Amino acid sequence: MSKFKKGGKGELPAISTASLPDIVFMLLFFFMVATVMRDSSLMIENRLPSADQVEKLKKDRTTFIYAGKPSSQYKQFGEEPRIQFNDAFISVEDVQASVLQAQADMNEELKSKIVVGLKVDKDTHAGLVSDVKQELRKANTLKVMYITNTRAEQ
Repeated sequence: MSKFKKGGKGELPAISTASLPDIVFMLLFFFMVATVMRDSSLMIENRLPSADQVEKLKKDRTTFIYAGKPSSQYKQFGEEPRIQFNDAFISVEDVQASVLQAQADMNEELKSKIVVGLKVDKDTHAGLVSDVKQELRKANTLKVMYITNTRAEQ
C-alpha cells in the first residue's frame, strides 16, 4: 500500500496579468464603436406621430428642425410650441437664416442635396409647420421630409 504524505498547504500560483492589456483595449474599442454621439440635445417634447408607409433616408445630407412644447427643464420658455434648430430655440423668421448657415457648413457635394427633416410633436398646431415650410421656400430648400414613428413602434 502506498502512503500519502501530508504536505504543507499548496499555494496557488500567481495570476498571470499578461493578457490584461488586451482585455482593456478590447473594452476600449468596444465602447468607441458602440457609442453614438448626439448632434444636439433635445429641448422640446417630441412625441412623433405614427405613419403607415415610411422609408429610411440618408442622414448625411439631412438637417433637422424640431417643433413642440419646451420640455420640463426648459419651462422658462413658456408652454407654447417652439422651434428648435441645433441646440437653440429660434423664431419662425430665423428659420431661413439657420438653414442657409447649415447648408454653408455642409460638404461641397452635398450642398445641393440638402434635405430638411421636420420632427414635429404630434400635438403641435399645423400653422407652425406651415410657417416653417414658408420660410424653407424662401431659403429655396424644397426637399422636406417628415419624421414619424411606424405603427409597429407605438
